[in-house]
Amino acid sequence: MISRKVLGSLVCLFVVTAFIWTTVGNGKVHYLPYYLPCPEIFSMKLQYTEEKLIQLFPQLFYQQPRVLAPKRQDVLTVTPWLAPIIWEGTFNSEILDSAYRPLNLTIGVTAFAVGKYTRFVGRFLESAEEHFMKGYRVNYYIFTDNPERIPNVQLQPGRRLVIVPIQKYPSWQEISMRRMEAINKHIAETSHQEVDYLFCLDIDMVFYNAWGPETLGDIVAAIHPGYFNVPRSQFPYERRSSSAAYIPDGEGDFYYGGAVFGGLVKKVYEFTKTCHMTILTDKANGIMAAWQEESHLNRHFLSHKPSKVLSPEYLWDDRKRKPPEIHLIRFSTVDKNYKEIRD
Repeated sequence: MISRKVLGSLVCLFVVTAFIWTTVGNGKVHYLPYYLPCPEIFSMKLQYTEEKLIQLFPQLFYQQPRVLAPKRQDVLTVTPWLAPIIWEGTFNSEILDSAYRPLNLTIGVTAFAVGKYTRFVGRFLESAEEHFMKGYRVNYYIFTDNPERIPNVQLQPGRRLVIVPIQKYPSWQEISMRRMEAINKHIAETSHQEVDYLFCLDIDMVFYNAWGPETLGDIVAAIHPGYFNVPRSQFPYERRSSSAAYIPDGEGDFYYGGAVFGGLVKKVYEFTKTCHMTILTDKANGIMAAWQEESHLNRHFLSHKPSKVLSPEYLWDDRKRKPPEIHLIRFSTVDKNYKEIRD
């Protein structure tokens, strides 16, 4: 049913239109006053049923960011190519959650538990359930040559464990070299349809504090804890020009750790494909880079800069003392006997 107000407005509009047509039709154009006898038609608002306003950032109350008073003045917080470097104090978790949670994302994690490294799976998963991407869907892809030795860890709703069987390799160096290939193949066959972002992490590590959406980006690298405060002349880059991982003296931004990298699943696919190809190039020439896949990772990120860089908070080492620049440790390598577990 049409209301009286709407009906009256339509009649008013018809009268005004007829008046204009009659005036112009007589060959005389008269001045029309700016005020029309039914102005309410111009202020009417149509009410649609079930109209919903999309609000990406809901009303939040937080401390005003101060341009001249950054919270971190003791560390570099942005790279020369304008990628953020993520440290404690450089982001607001509540604001980020309000932006990312409505996107209904699924985050993937790959980790390799080969040989004796299966002993680290339980603690890795338990700590991840406590600190990694809380409130988001997560798929843990555990690559292993011993599926029967992977423990059954209680996971939160919306999070699942996927065991990916792989073949045994004769040495830990060969395992390291094969990781890029295995990840790339799994993305192509499976995970590109299941996750939005993918992080590739070492299994012999533990989460100690929150790891959240501040880490999400197109392609993400992490600064190695052993080289964040030394000049690049001391970085253990591959220095042989015959290697595809070669980085000349005087070049390089940071030394990135191979234990943590990630990003959009399609970007990780492209990255792992490129690294796998350069590894194969070296293998065809009888070369093994100084630090296997980590050397190729650093070479790639020299010419293809990461869009986000994680501080050593996200890649620490339990054997190292925490310096004042590291306000908290989020993810760290556990202390262990490397010789014993690699034999």
